[in-house]
Amino acid sequence: MIELNDVIAGYGDEPVLNRVSLQLAAGEFLAVLGPNGAGKSTLIRAILGYLEPVGGQVVIAGKNIKEWRRIELARIIALIPQEIQLQFDYSVRELVLMGRYPYLGFWQNYTARDLEIVEVILQQFFLSSLQDKFFNQLSGGEKQRVLLARAMAQDTPVILMDEAFSHLDINHQIEIMDLLAEVNRKQHKAILLVSHNINLAAEYCNRLILLKEGRIIGDGHPQEMISQESLLRLYGTELLVVKNPRSGRPCLLYPGRR
Repeated sequence: MIELNDVIAGYGDEPVLNRVSLQLAAGEFLAVLGPNGAGKSTLIRAILGYLEPVGGQVVIAGKNIKEWRRIELARIIALIPQEIQLQFDYSVRELVLMGRYPYLGFWQNYTARDLEIVEVILQQFFLSSLQDKFFNQLSGGEKQRVLLARAMAQDTPVILMDEAFSHLDINHQIEIMDLLAEVNRKQHKAILLVSHNINLAAEYCNRLILLKEGRIIGDGHPQEMISQESLLRLYGTELLVVKNPRSGRPCLLYPGRR
C-alpha cells in the first residue's frame, strides 16, 4: 500500500529523513519508534504528501504520490492526529460525518448511505450517547475515539497515527489500541503508528521500525527489535527487557535508581 524508496526530506538545508526505505503492506500493524527529533512526524508528513522529498520517492498504491489528487489520496489514507485545532466547535456526529467528505461530489450533500455509515460507526465506537455533544466538551480519551471514528468513516485501507495518545491515561491508551487491533484484525486495514510507548507498540503491533537521526536502524518483529542492545542504540540509555508472562511479547522495565 505504501512504499518509500531512499526518501530524503526535511525543512531546510539539513535533511530530517536520510535515505529512508520502507514498505507498509495491506493488513500490517506497524509502529515507528524513536527518540524526539528522529524524524517520525516528518515521515508521516512525507507519506501524506505534505512534505515533498528532495530525493527518492513515495509510492502509494503503486503510483507516485505526485500523481495523486488530494481528494483521491484521502480515499486511501486516513490520519489520526495527536490533536486538532477547530476554528468552530462541532458535535461528535458532525465530526465523524466529515470523514465522508472525500466521497462527496461537487456541491453534493451527504447521502443516505453516508448517514447510515456514520450511524453504524457511532455505535461501533460507543459514541451514540455522545453524538450531540460538542467536541471540546469531551475528555481526552473520548476525543481520540471520535478521531478514530472519523478515520473509520473515511473508509480507507490505510490509517496513520501520529502520537495520537501520548497525553492520554493508560486506560484510554489501551482502549484505543484495542479498537485499532480490532479494526486491523477484522477489516484488514494497514495501520502505521508513530509512538513513544514502547510497551504498547511491542504488545499490539506485528512489526516495529526503529528510527534514529533520520535513518532506519531496525525493522522486524517486536521480539527481534525490543532488546537491551537495540534500545541502548536507539535511545542511548540502558533499559531492562523481560517477557510478558501472558502474551510472550517483550516488555520494557526501567532499571531503577542508580
